[in-house]
Amino acid sequence: MNISTLNRMVMTVVISTALAAISFPSHVPAQQPVVQKGAYQHESEQDHRDDKDKKDKKDDKKAHQRQQRLSQQQQQERIHQQKESLAQYRKIIEQRQAIAQRNAQLLQQQKRLAHQRFQLAYYERLRKQQAQLPDDRYDYNNDPYYYTAPNYRYRRDGRDYETNQYGADMLRKALNNGYQEGFQAGRADNQDNWRYDYKQSFAYEDANYGYDGRYVRQEDYNHYFREGFQRGYEDGYYDRRQYGNNTNGSDSLLGAVLEAILNLQTLQ
Repeated sequence: MNISTLNRMVMTVVISTALAAISFPSHVPAQQPVVQKGAYQHESEQDHRDDKDKKDKKDDKKAHQRQQRLSQQQQQERIHQQKESLAQYRKIIEQRQAIAQRNAQLLQQQKRLAHQRFQLAYYERLRKQQAQLPDDRYDYNNDPYYYTAPNYRYRRDGRDYETNQYGADMLRKALNNGYQEGFQAGRADNQDNWRYDYKQSFAYEDANYGYDGRYVRQEDYNHYFREGFQRGYEDGYYDRRQYGNNTNGSDSLLGAVLEAILNLQTLQ
């Protein structure tokens, strides 16, 4: 081995040793900010607990309202008032026959045959309803309406009234019955080429179909029946569905429309 080759080998070893001694920084990815998941998770869990507490309180309130009972004396007073109201209602229903007959004769003279058919069908339903009114054998003491305290307030003609769930359901029934009868009456007047005039219909004047004399005052039922009738008549007369719809052959108000008319307020 000559001197030149030996020098090159020595130089190579020296360079390799020097390179090995140099410290090159390795590539480290940029550190991502650490998300404090614990804090966000804690807040989410707290919000969930708050929502659950609100729901539990609301459910407890509803349960409390359902469980509230009138005293025995209050229950008997309500039953006594109911019997008096029912007796008066029977007399009013009996008086309707003469009114219906006079109205039917007038419709015939006016050649409003479609509306006459509607009125005869309405009165027949009213007559069958009369035969099914509660009698003296009705067990008022086991009917929850008579011992359940009020939990709703509604306003009619500038005055506030209170009722429970059973009374509220009866008022909703009045609105839907009124809408259904009004729709048929309006459609009949349209078929007869008669003017728009829902107030002249016997069904609007009577406003008792669907009422069995219980749970709400007759004047309350009549009022909400007419509210539904007016809107049903308008839909039927103009052949549209602005206030209600037809489900399985039964006409009824849209839920939002019904609740807006009734505007029940929950008692605190």
